[in-house]
Amino acid sequence: MGDKVVKYGIIGVGMMGREHLINLYHLKTEGVAVVAVADPHPPSQQQALNLAHSFNWPLQVFSGHKELLDSGLCDVLVVSTPNMTHCEILMDILNHTKTHHVLVEKPLCTTVADCRKVGKYKHKVIDAAKSRSDVLVQVGLEYRFMPPVAKLIDIVKCGTLGQVKMVAIREHRFPFLVKVNNWNRFNCNSGGTLVEKCCHFFDLMRLFAGANPVRVMASGAIDVNHKDESYDGKVPDIIDNAYVIVEFENGSRGMLDLCMFAEGSKNEQEISVVGDSGKGEAFVPENIVRWGMRVEGREGVKALKAEDDRIKYDGLHHGSSYLEHLQFLSAIRAKGAQALAVDLHDGLVSVAIGVAAQLSIEKGRFVTIEEVMELGF
Repeated sequence: MGDKVVKYGIIGVGMMGREHLINLYHLKTEGVAVVAVADPHPPSQQQALNLAHSFNWPLQVFSGHKELLDSGLCDVLVVSTPNMTHCEILMDILNHTKTHHVLVEKPLCTTVADCRKVGKYKHKVIDAAKSRSDVLVQVGLEYRFMPPVAKLIDIVKCGTLGQVKMVAIREHRFPFLVKVNNWNRFNCNSGGTLVEKCCHFFDLMRLFAGANPVRVMASGAIDVNHKDESYDGKVPDIIDNAYVIVEFENGSRGMLDLCMFAEGSKNEQEISVVGDSGKGEAFVPENIVRWGMRVEGREGVKALKAEDDRIKYDGLHHGSSYLEHLQFLSAIRAKGAQALAVDLHDGLVSVAIGVAAQLSIEKGRFVTIEEVMELGF
């Protein structure tokens, strides 16, 4: 696409879709423009229009994604619709005659079977994408781009900590926000809390461990949030706290400590990576990174404030969505010569770990990744 303006369309302009719209506006100097959006919800359409008008961006609005696809207006699509719609929308994009590059919000899909071919399930997203070498599909696991997390990833990749043995991630935060039609209150729509929210952390665990997951053990429950809510006579079934242990092929282990009624926390995420030579930590939103070596002990621990001067808009995710778009735009302009930061396989494995964790809570036992991959939960 060279230096010409890259035209974006956003499918789903609820809270996250509008966040993408604002990020892309701040990338205006990089030669991008949002020219169209699609959403069946009139209030979301209007809020997107209001934003676009404030940016002086003419915007065409469609009530459905198929109309947007057929319009031929867009080079790139951002899919930020409710989780359970991702599979159908992605399949429509991949089967369309026009080439559209895609950034799809996490999770890639709500089940393994929707992500890839499993048994009787055919022509799902990853398999469909293989037949479209002209299409780039990146998954929105943007936590990789948060400056303190990115710095910790660099420290680990450089071998500073030695062979990684343990990864511990704590997310203590506020409850799920209210979304359009309360879709995120139910497992059947979101994939469950450990898929919807925690695919980010399972992706990071795998990245830090440098290996693929083997089996998962989890304990979780609905203890505080949403218990007094009811929608069309149905009570929400999403868990609000859990511990999850993930074992990897190389013998390393990861642990997630999730609590979604912990507003009284200084940091929302605390990440610890321990190798046989040293330990590293990242704290968000403090944006502090610490690392130290065993031989130097406590006195040798270093610390820095992690920043990235490229970020022009912090937004909801501490600048990571901005950097995510910057990287994806670079990959698009490289026309296949540059690897995607987060590909479809990364998206699949992050979903598979979350699915295994949800199933582990339900069954009260370890669940193997092979099991969820073969049965397509």
